[in-house]
Amino acid sequence: MNKVCLIGRLTTKPELRYTNSNLPYTRFSLAVNRNFSNSQGQRETDFINIVVWRKQAENVCNYLDKGSLVSIEGRIQTGSYDGQDGNKRYTTDIVADNVQFLESKGQSQARVSTQDTNSYNYPDAPVNEVNIENDPFADFGDSVSIDDYFLD
Repeated sequence: MNKVCLIGRLTTKPELRYTNSNLPYTRFSLAVNRNFSNSQGQRETDFINIVVWRKQAENVCNYLDKGSLVSIEGRIQTGSYDGQDGNKRYTTDIVADNVQFLESKGQSQARVSTQDTNSYNYPDAPVNEVNIENDPFADFGDSVSIDDYFLD
């Protein structure tokens, strides 16, 4: 089984590209914090290459920006190519089957503007804090209905 689940933040604004057969895709790096601290007491971050295809790639490029918090479900794909120096290079990417947006565009923009005013260094970013006074479903429009069955 080849299945990967990640939660992290985009390190750059994704750009939509097209294959020769006009198939849309995007590539970006996802910063994922490790669950443990190193010997200096700091949490390290892994930067993982992600590839998204078709309509999902278009949505990622239209609605996400640098620093957006997302959940990625997909699979590992390896490859290789010959570099300009003649040496073989190996690649490892996550091909996303599902990209979940974990914060609204407003929350993402507010976080980025706060970081800009604080001269915030991205790799040491703390885990996203949720302010319960802000309604995380405000941008969803319609009301949400929950059956009593789920309340037990």
